Amino acid sequence: QVQLVESGGGLVQAGGSLRLSCAASATIFESNTAGWYRQAPGKQRELVAEIASGRTNYADSVMGRFTISRGYVKNTVYLQMNSLKPEDTAIYYCNVQLFGREFWGQGTQVTVSP
Repeated sequence: QVQLVESGGGLVQAGGSLRLSCAASATIFESNTAGWYRQAPGKQRELVAEIASGRTNYADSVMGRFTISRGYVKNTVYLQMNSLKPEDTAIYYCNVQLFGREFWGQGTQVTVSP
C-alpha cells in the first residue's frame, strides 16, 4: 500500500514554469526508480523524466527544460518544468518503483496556454 499524490499542476502561459511535487507514503530510496509520465489528449502515456541511483533520463522533448529531482525529504520527487510549451499540456503522473512493484499517482493536470 503505497500512495502517491501529485500536486503543483495548473494553468500557465507558454514560457512559464511549474514545479510538480509527488509525495509518497513510503520512503523512495536512491536506488528506487522514480519518474514522471504524462498523457496528452488522444496520446499514449509517455515517460517525461526518471531518476534512479543518481542517474536521470529525459524525453528528448523536455531535455534542457525539465529537471527531475528527489527531495530532501526522501518520500518526495519533484519535476521542475521551465520554458513550458503548449505541447507540454497533459496530465502528469508520478511513478515509483519499489517493493518490486510500480505505483502511480492520480495525476495532475498541466495546461500551457499559447
